[in-house]
Amino acid sequence: MSRRPRDAQFDRELQYHIDRLTEEKVAAGVPPAEARRQAALEFGGKEQIQEEVRDVYRIAFVESATTNLRSALRFIRNSPAFAATVIATLALGIGANTAVFSALDAILLRPLPFPNGDQLMQLSQYIPKAKSSEPHVAPVRLEDWNRMNSTFQEITGYYTQDVSETSGDIPEKLTQGVVAPRFFSVWGIQPALGRGFARREDYLAGHIVAVISDQLWRRRFASDPNAIGKTLRVEGFTFSIVGVMPASFRFPDRTVDFWSPAIINVPISQAREATWFTVIGRLKPGVTLAQARADLATVQARLGKAYPKTDAALAVRIEPLKQVTVGGVRPSLWILFGAVSVLLLIACANIAALLLARTADRQREIAIRYSLGASRLSIVAQLLTEVLVLALAGSAVALALAIAASAAFRALAKDLPRIDEIALDARLVAYTISCAVITTVLCGLYPAVRATRRTLAGSLALSSRTQVSGGSPLQWLLVGMQVALAVTLLVGAGLLLRTFQELGRVSPGFDPDHVLTFRISANWGETANLNRMQQRVDRELDTLRHTPGVEGAATTLALPGIQWGVPGEFRMVEGTVDPNRKIIALPRVVSAGYFEAMHIPLLAGKACSADRPGGVVVNRRFAETYFAGRTFLGNHLAAVPANPYVPPAEIRGMVADAREQGLQREPEPTVYTCYSAPVPSPAIVVRTLGEPMAMAEVIRRKIHELEPNRSLYEVAPLEEHLHDSLAEHRLRAVLLTFFGLTAVSLACMGLYGTLGYIVSLRRREIGLRLAIGAVRKQIIGHVLREGLRASALGCVAGLILAAFSTRLLAGMLYGVGALDAATFAGVAALILLTGTMSALLPALRAARVDPMQALREE
Repeated sequence: MSRRPRDAQFDRELQYHIDRLTEEKVAAGVPPAEARRQAALEFGGKEQIQEEVRDVYRIAFVESATTNLRSALRFIRNSPAFAATVIATLALGIGANTAVFSALDAILLRPLPFPNGDQLMQLSQYIPKAKSSEPHVAPVRLEDWNRMNSTFQEITGYYTQDVSETSGDIPEKLTQGVVAPRFFSVWGIQPALGRGFARREDYLAGHIVAVISDQLWRRRFASDPNAIGKTLRVEGFTFSIVGVMPASFRFPDRTVDFWSPAIINVPISQAREATWFTVIGRLKPGVTLAQARADLATVQARLGKAYPKTDAALAVRIEPLKQVTVGGVRPSLWILFGAVSVLLLIACANIAALLLARTADRQREIAIRYSLGASRLSIVAQLLTEVLVLALAGSAVALALAIAASAAFRALAKDLPRIDEIALDARLVAYTISCAVITTVLCGLYPAVRATRRTLAGSLALSSRTQVSGGSPLQWLLVGMQVALAVTLLVGAGLLLRTFQELGRVSPGFDPDHVLTFRISANWGETANLNRMQQRVDRELDTLRHTPGVEGAATTLALPGIQWGVPGEFRMVEGTVDPNRKIIALPRVVSAGYFEAMHIPLLAGKACSADRPGGVVVNRRFAETYFAGRTFLGNHLAAVPANPYVPPAEIRGMVADAREQGLQREPEPTVYTCYSAPVPSPAIVVRTLGEPMAMAEVIRRKIHELEPNRSLYEVAPLEEHLHDSLAEHRLRAVLLTFFGLTAVSLACMGLYGTLGYIVSLRRREIGLRLAIGAVRKQIIGHVLREGLRASALGCVAGLILAAFSTRLLAGMLYGVGALDAATFAGVAALILLTGTMSALLPALRAARVDPMQALREE
């Protein structure tokens, strides 16, 4: 009861008693006005009386709650099997739901771990008329944007590179973040120890400084607070440590070990063509994304007029950093959360069916409480308290399961963004308790209300075991709903498993077996002398090719079978077959020996050759798409827009199609540019005669002999990279299969429990049938038919529901349709089989009923 109605009731009661007392005094001869005054004085003040009555209500409420809690604990102690079943069911349903919610919350819902993280935006440049273009930004253009805009507080940038730190006996690979001015202020986080970068420390003549990560501080300096002032020796430069970032600084690239300022007073930093920064900006308070986009569009238009050669064709793209960070995992996580919510709904239906059966058995107890004067509200409160205690116990177990599941998430999909932010916190505990309360209402409210709705006489009559009764239609509806939802989950899981199976059968177009991949540390400063950098990479490749146990070695900008980059536009220098059709192809940069090392067959012309550097090789899909049987060898391809670093190149050969962008994607037109050093530290693929990892240490020693100041990193077999590239597919398939099988188990439990309850209620009817000559096989058949009818109807409903819901999975499938007949038929057969097995035990129990004993029972 709300406060206002209760106060109004108090006022009415108080007025009633004062009126009665006044009437008594008037009857005794006291004048009415004086009688009213005396009555008010004798009865006491209004506020005092109200507070006394409220105390009575409070005490009564506490006593009632305490009594209900004791009764609930006694009920659980007296029914351990029932309580264990409910708690286990809730633990599975809520635990799985909480685990998936923890990932959903950490990755999608929670803001970025920076102050006012929603203000952080990623800015990039692009050419609107081009299919793809360089998104990174030149340092001088970044400074123009920062100076000329009116919607951002500050704009900064960074790029990362892998370098060798040579302070110790063996070079160690570290990841360096090279940053633009205003870096720490844009993120809104300052070093935990020391300071950030001061002015003019980004000048070449300035003091070379570094701020290190908390991880490097703990690993290298053993958390020494005196690490400030110590040095790192990197690529011939000595960096003085001026700060240590806090452990809470979750920089987008989690592998960065230290940050240093970019040098801006060198010619390359002033070139508008030299693009290398990933740009991050912080919006001013109250500024919308649309306003920022309009503002930067105006700024870039002004720059286009001032620098028409480099800026006229450029536009600015602004996206929330969170959206960029999350990437494409959003659909998968929402699919999993939808699936696990269905699982929780099945658990609720299962528990509701158990409670309906349990409260039906307690009709005599409820009737006796009615006869003793208990109100319907008090009985409903007691029944709900019992469910709430069970739900809270299940939630405690569910929390433990959710914590354990976070480790499974990391193992199944370690490359998911923000995966390391999944942790038990107050939000997760609050969500779990909310699930428990909601489950209590969903599972317990109707059974409690229904159990207390019967009249006293009817309840007492129903409690007699001489009554021939059947099950509630609602119980069968709940069983059918569980089966239908389980079918829906299983069909989705089956389609994802079929997809994973088909991906395992795909021929990638290259041979990943016995291929070791790694990188050799280098830095972007080496690009100042491209010839020297290429000579260094070629020397490393030559050393690898002459290492015993190595069959072939090559470099590539991106590992085969791993999605990287987007298709770009090309043009034929000699003119195209169809001038109205753009040439769109996937760009790849590989060295001589790449096709031989990856076992990609050469179909025409020549492959990349160390004796004749330069040129390009295309795949069969490119030739069939854009030349259709015409001669193309000897023609020249040029990038669109023109790139001064990538001049037009001759088409020298054609190779077979390979799934360069992932096993789940069909081969697309591809242009391989023959160049061994596209970046300072390209990926290296080495085909070995034996096990790849067995050669890792041999290769490490060879490179150390050749380049003592460089280190190997990201050493792994190519098959491991391909395995990791399917992590998201694996996560969806494994979890949805687990949810589906759990749902089937719960549905079977619901069917078994409902049939068992009905058999127990109908013992007299079954005994009577057996006494008048019914065959036990008929009894078994009758019970089995009831179970199969519920399973079949639920299965049909589930298949219909699955036919609509699997459309959500269409974009995640490969090699199988959303309405795959084999999957639907397999799930239906599994459901009917498990339904039969679940109904068989209650049927056999019914057939073993002793007719004479059943007829004698009261």
